Amino acid sequence: MLYLKKKSTNDFVGLIFFLLIIICIVGCAESKRRIPTTRYARPVLVLPATIKPYIVNGVAYYPLPSKEGFVQVGIASWYGRKFHRKKTSSGEIYNMYDKTAAHKTLPFGTHVKVKNLSNSKEVIVRINDRGPFVKQRIIDLSYGAGREIGLIGPGTARVRLVALSREVGKIKSGNTQKTLVEAKDFNTGKFTVQVGAFEERENAERLTGRLRVIFDHVTITAYEPYPTRILYRVRVSLSENMTEAGDIVTRLEYLGFSETFVVAL
Repeated sequence: MLYLKKKSTNDFVGLIFFLLIIICIVGCAESKRRIPTTRYARPVLVLPATIKPYIVNGVAYYPLPSKEGFVQVGIASWYGRKFHRKKTSSGEIYNMYDKTAAHKTLPFGTHVKVKNLSNSKEVIVRINDRGPFVKQRIIDLSYGAGREIGLIGPGTARVRLVALSREVGKIKSGNTQKTLVEAKDFNTGKFTVQVGAFEERENAERLTGRLRVIFDHVTITAYEPYPTRILYRVRVSLSENMTEAGDIVTRLEYLGFSETFVVAL
């Protein structure tokens, strides 16, 4: 009798344990179904409802929150007819009437809101080229984009750049829908540091010889800004984040190279 009672108790405990396992499995499966981000191969961010989109060719793009986003203030310039129908660094053919731009480090395809701080005019551009290769300037706008914010006459202006991120879905939060956007890390990638650009290859080779005493990775690359001119660019280091590249810039400035800047590869 005592044996039967003990067996019944063990069976009861086993049954409860089994049911708990089933509940956990179902609960976990249900929990996974409720996570909307699992459908996306890339990391996503949930944006507050206060952030409003910009519509570009029917696609919604949002400014990222400041801690994840890219914001930059500096001088913008524009480039036009000499480069029209020439190949850009991304491989695309440059169309001076499109709203595109050249930037030293932002990934190709990134959409950027550019605000002219002198007149508050704004334009959305897509990065498809590298440059401007002048330290004091942060972006080179196409003719079409520059015209939209009043840049063509003065040639340059102080601007504010805000990188935008593409909408990839929605998530229900209470009685509201919040936006999901691609989470981009603008500080990681492949970066190098440009030390100088020369019309005479001999000058580039002379500088390269000096730099190879200090740096393991030094290159000379030919660049043809337009058919009648070739520049030889000297670059050092290969970095996987902006912090490392910035350290190289600081080191070069300490050595007397004041016009260096980071370029994304």
